[in-house]
Amino acid sequence: MPLIALTGGIASGKSTIARRLAEHGAVIVDADALVREVQQPGSPVLDAIAAEFGNDLLTPHGELDRAGLASRVFGDPDAVGRLNAIVHPAVRTESARRFQMAFDADPDAVVVYDVPLLLEARAADPWELIVVAHAPAALRRERLVSLRGMTPEDADARMAAQVDDARRLAIADVVIDTAGTLDETLAQTDDLWTRLAA
Repeated sequence: MPLIALTGGIASGKSTIARRLAEHGAVIVDADALVREVQQPGSPVLDAIAAEFGNDLLTPHGELDRAGLASRVFGDPDAVGRLNAIVHPAVRTESARRFQMAFDADPDAVVVYDVPLLLEARAADPWELIVVAHAPAALRRERLVSLRGMTPEDADARMAAQVDDARRLAIADVVIDTAGTLDETLAQTDDLWTRLAA
């Protein structure tokens, strides 16, 4: 019952790798999706965020104004720390529940936790394997601008807010180089799956 962490910097191709592993039969647990789930209207997490950062971060429908929250905490390490202290425990609990559900359904399942903030929040967890999607910073910046429509300044700020590549690569058991073509990335992912299946 392998439990694998898949991480990588923004625009590193992590989602492409996760999709390919899912096509092979892996169970993907998406940390970003869990964050959104634990912040649903009426949730204790959303109530705690509003209490900590202001009720004005709730929309008229009681949902979280994510852009407003991001602008309030971005670039403020203390605020980011306070937010993480609210969100991370809930995500940890829910992810553990999802892992267990997958293994209960199939003890031989390959479960992949797609988690951008592995180093920041979960590096010490008992992963069977840590897979890092990697492309040079300049290429990731170009992807953020050309594919996601960010300004170069926004792209630089988002990348600077993440752990640097050297620290991420230092914890990798497997590195998938996503700087080449899509087919090259998929071929490396297929190779990884073959090893996991063995």
